Amino acid sequence: MQGLSLAKGNRLKQASFNLSLVDYLIFILLFALTFSFVIYGNHKKNKRDDSILDYLIMGRQLTLPFFITNLVASWYGGIFGVTKIAFESGIYNFITQGLFWYVAYLIFALFLVDKVTAYNAVTLPDLALKLFGKKSSKVASVLTFFNILPISYVMSLGLFFEVIFGLSFINGMILGLVIIYAYSLFGGGMRGIVFADFVYAFVMCLAVATLFFYSIFHFGGFEYLTPRVPTSHFTITGGESVGSMLVWGFIALATLVDPCFYQTCLSAKSPQVAKKGILISIVIWFCFDICTTFGSIYARAFIPDADPKFAYLLYGVSVLPAGLKGLFISGILATIISTADSFLLICSNTVSYDILGFRGKKIIWLNHISFLLIAVFSIMLALFFKGDIKMAWKTLGSYMAASLLIPIIVGLKFPNKISDNRFIVSSILSIIGITWWRYQQTFELAKRVDAFYVGLLISFFVIMPGLLNIKYRRFFSDKI
Repeated sequence: MQGLSLAKGNRLKQASFNLSLVDYLIFILLFALTFSFVIYGNHKKNKRDDSILDYLIMGRQLTLPFFITNLVASWYGGIFGVTKIAFESGIYNFITQGLFWYVAYLIFALFLVDKVTAYNAVTLPDLALKLFGKKSSKVASVLTFFNILPISYVMSLGLFFEVIFGLSFINGMILGLVIIYAYSLFGGGMRGIVFADFVYAFVMCLAVATLFFYSIFHFGGFEYLTPRVPTSHFTITGGESVGSMLVWGFIALATLVDPCFYQTCLSAKSPQVAKKGILISIVIWFCFDICTTFGSIYARAFIPDADPKFAYLLYGVSVLPAGLKGLFISGILATIISTADSFLLICSNTVSYDILGFRGKKIIWLNHISFLLIAVFSIMLALFFKGDIKMAWKTLGSYMAASLLIPIIVGLKFPNKISDNRFIVSSILSIIGITWWRYQQTFELAKRVDAFYVGLLISFFVIMPGLLNIKYRRFFSDKI
């Protein structure tokens, strides 16, 4: 079969996929099932549970099956960013968006889960409060807010509805957020997200696996791919520099300070549930990444001149038969929404619980207001990044990882070694360093060394003396 003649620009976006009635019914069924599960989950809540603890972290009652589906589903919302990298660079995507992250997950499961859960924190900034102090908690809250803004996932919603239903990019983003807001009203916070993700996790995994195996059986394996894609697609670096690849490795370590990851682990019924859940999730993520990476390489072979942002989705709806096509687009949307809803909830929690310091049932109503404001802000930033998911990831992810990674890890491993003030100075100087370096054009080194490394190095030099009980100035003392 020859590749499509769909080339660039508007012709790609206006392509007719001839969705059948069966495809539409499957698509509708997914969201009917999701709404049903969300309402069922809220109905099953023990009315005697503390409503706020249940709202924020499901009363720490997350069992293994729900832990796994929540963790798996909330990690792939930027699927258009991942598949774009794979379309352009091949298995480099599996290394940078898969392998590096598995290492981070293992570190968290084996060395940090027990320490994190021992503090009985409710959020990541709450953990910073218990580790360092009130001022550190506020700084961590602001960093968490900007890191957890669902910008790339809002972009993905816009791209999805733009390609599948012909909406404009901005209208697609708005529609996706309206869908999330509609079922979040009935969900009861974290509980609603968990029950929705139980459906989403199965659908998204089934969808990408379907396209992967259909491609193999329909087109063949490497004998089909190797003549049709660049040879660099099957190299580790994918034609990119080693330095660029390693930046992703350090950004992957942001998992160790990722608010969404922490929220799921803090909701677990026990540290053992969290450990087992992470290890099982790694196996699922491995399979998922294999499917999306090679699915994108098949897309490169089949439609090499497609817009990389749309290529994977376009390939799937072009080659799959009726029925499977509906399953595929349902899975892609489930992948995006399952991350966007988690990020929106945690971002709202950060505003109401951590930044504004609200307690009691006021949090629930404030979260609904925060949701709308965060949605508008995310759309504005998505337009600022011009739909470039990869750039949004690297920009916001580098700030969070460089500023919090070393302080949080040191604080967990060596309690009471880092003062409240040292944490603040480390974070602020790291942010300033990253920003200054990113816009520095006067010398060649700034073009070769990623700003992330600068921020991480600054954090290291501020935090390490605290670990060694060295005080450069009285400023770092908690006694001021």
